[in-house]
Amino acid sequence: MVASSERLSAHFNFKLGPGRRFVRDVFPKTRGLGLELGKRWSRRVRDRVGQLGRVSCCGSNPVVSIRKATGSAKRMEKTEKWPFDPKKTPHKVRTQVSHAMPFASSQWRSVSKQEIQFYPRCTLGNTGPQSRDTPPKRDTGIANEKDWGISLLNENVNESGTNEDGSTWYRESGEDLGGNGYRSRRTRMGGQSHDGSSEWKETWWEKSDWSGYKELGVEKSGRNAEGDSWWETWQENLHQDEWSNLARIERSAQKQAKSGTENAGWFEKWWEKYDAKGWTEKGAHKYGRLNEQSWWEKWGEHYDGRGSVLKWTDKWAETELGTKWGDKWEEKFFAGIGSRQGETWHVSPIGERWSRTWGEEHFGNGKVHKYGKSTTGESWDIVVDEETYYEAEPHYGWADVVGDSSQLFSIQSRERPPGFYPNLEFGTSPPPPADDSLEELPPSY
Repeated sequence: MVASSERLSAHFNFKLGPGRRFVRDVFPKTRGLGLELGKRWSRRVRDRVGQLGRVSCCGSNPVVSIRKATGSAKRMEKTEKWPFDPKKTPHKVRTQVSHAMPFASSQWRSVSKQEIQFYPRCTLGNTGPQSRDTPPKRDTGIANEKDWGISLLNENVNESGTNEDGSTWYRESGEDLGGNGYRSRRTRMGGQSHDGSSEWKETWWEKSDWSGYKELGVEKSGRNAEGDSWWETWQENLHQDEWSNLARIERSAQKQAKSGTENAGWFEKWWEKYDAKGWTEKGAHKYGRLNEQSWWEKWGEHYDGRGSVLKWTDKWAETELGTKWGDKWEEKFFAGIGSRQGETWHVSPIGERWSRTWGEEHFGNGKVHKYGKSTTGESWDIVVDEETYYEAEPHYGWADVVGDSSQLFSIQSRERPPGFYPNLEFGTSPPPPADDSLEELPPSY
């Protein structure tokens, strides 16, 4: 009865509290011949709920928002082919990054909003946190704070237990202190099935020191009964840039998964950097494999905060039979003046190579010089009247990331002793700007 009451309360998203309100909301008043029966049933439920309402929580945050996945991940499904056609000219496509189809990977179910909220720290029988054995999804970028639901315990905890189905779990939290006011708070939890065929681990942390540095992060990993394994981490930090003395926020994420039934897997690395004057850098590296086919993708964006922008993309793929193909381009603009250039190429299993290169020069006066050629003999070199379009500012910039980093800003530093000043060393001149041109990319084939 206790377990069923818990499930009812979770299903209707009610907090366990006074029994009368629970009974009134869940069980409407009975009338007529069933009145007495309804009263007896209500008294029984009210007594049980009253007992649940008096259960003390093992942590200071009784309601914790974390991801929950029901059931184990399903078998991996076949993916679609490489998402771009080497016969198409890349300059016709305005999308900077093509979102590859979910390769190699399972029918990884999405988690509905109703499954996000549950009460792992207030359950009877010392059941502990529930298993989350769903791998991350591809091409999802860097999630915001609210999507991770990081909630650290405010006291030291070291506990473990066994659930009714035989699975085991553990949860611990603590704090580390160091020089210059360094402070690190962490919460770890994990568990495994009764036969050890599946397991999961999570670590949440926050860090700070007297220089104003603040960091928030999480790391997750797991393995299911089908042999699929995965690992992901996300973090963001706030600090003072050593060259400009401006506040800077940096965010990053890494994710990878591997199939237990096929020669398949994928890896992603994303990063974003922002400062208070609009300087922004974003990029990603991706790799994937499904049996005999592999592919890679890299892209980057750089905004200097004064109107100059650099964007580039390089992606390529190959099969075990020797077929290779790819596509890359870059653009540089400032005040309406700039250039675009790119190449699409293909190599057959016997070594025959086809490529098409193209370029555009934008003069800022409505004139655009377009040129290109291919290995099949086609070529063009013309000047046309054309409006120049480019994005001089990121669609997601400093103001956006500050608004989405409330938990990062709320991290409390240790109290600083009177008269103490952090030992900060700043350079006298900025480093030379990095040139992420196509020539500096790794060879495509």
